[in-house]
Amino acid sequence: MDATHHAHLVLQRLPRAGASARARLVEHFGSAQRVLEQSAPDLAPWLEAEAREALADYQDHLSRSALGEQVQRDRDWLAQHPDVQLLALEEDAYPPLLKEIRRAPPLLYVRGDLTALSLPQLAVVGSRNPSTGGRDNARQFSAFLAARGFAITSGLALGVDGFAHAGALDAEGVTLGVMGTGIDRVYPARHRRLADQMLAQGGALISEFPLGLGPQASHFPQRNRIISGLCGGTLVVEAALKSGSLITARFALQQNREVFAIPGSIHNPLARGCHRLIREGATLVETARDIVEQLGGYLGYQGELFADESAASELPGLNDEERAVVKALGYDPQDLDSLAQHSNLDVGTLSAHLVGLQLKGVVSETASGFVRVASGSG
Repeated sequence: MDATHHAHLVLQRLPRAGASARARLVEHFGSAQRVLEQSAPDLAPWLEAEAREALADYQDHLSRSALGEQVQRDRDWLAQHPDVQLLALEEDAYPPLLKEIRRAPPLLYVRGDLTALSLPQLAVVGSRNPSTGGRDNARQFSAFLAARGFAITSGLALGVDGFAHAGALDAEGVTLGVMGTGIDRVYPARHRRLADQMLAQGGALISEFPLGLGPQASHFPQRNRIISGLCGGTLVVEAALKSGSLITARFALQQNREVFAIPGSIHNPLARGCHRLIREGATLVETARDIVEQLGGYLGYQGELFADESAASELPGLNDEERAVVKALGYDPQDLDSLAQHSNLDVGTLSAHLVGLQLKGVVSETASGFVRVASGSG
């Protein structure tokens, strides 16, 4: 381990010294190593007394200090896990877009392929309890975008995050997970297999938190600035008005990145956050192609590869009666009786068509009734 990484590990283990304080120190003194050379009085404007005392003890006793012993444990763990690498803010390999944000994380732990961080990335975020349509959109939009060259970046959380990662994997694309825990912890635990699949397919897991740190509520808004900071744009699939996804979107706006939002039913509370973002200037998107067209320069993707599809191909593989059922269904849930009235079909005939449409993946049955599954893919 080089001196730069060691210095950052020391600073990271200082008590009561968060990422913002450490970023200010590195910015002011030029490097983590230079920070360690400063006397405790010189650091008074940036560090609280407890942190200054711990650093002074380290400067006097090095590996025999409490701070030195903890850093040695971190180094031992890293030596035993060569798949985890450190990236310091001063290094050329540090993601350039992330380096641009205010108070960029001074130190990143990266498990997986470092080159994944240099790919053009799009953040896909949303509710942890999405609707059926939200799940489908997250997965299908992500698959489409991953197939066109975007790495899909999200937070490895339940809900939209997990479906976004899965969609990228469906398309044999690359996906990155930014964690709200130490790199040695996967949260939630049920996503361990998903995390393994992401790594096996050339992706990466990223954390700015110390080893061994478990999930805490304050970590996730902090994590969100990294999600948006790594990416040229952020897509919000579904979000309530009070949502961590809106925090990510606002970080993206502050970082001068593009924000996209998928509109939804006015009756869906999970659409209200997206609608607010659209009113505030986010780009309304109906298909994943809308995003590729807007971020074409960022991606370096040639637009002529997208052949325009006619409106008639919107529902391929359906007969005329099935198309009529889908048209009558619209975009809000309907029960069987309401749909029979709107489609002018008897209940028996309608039921048979609905079974066929569910098998074709066009319609889904939920507790609220039958709903149309958005294609999402373009």
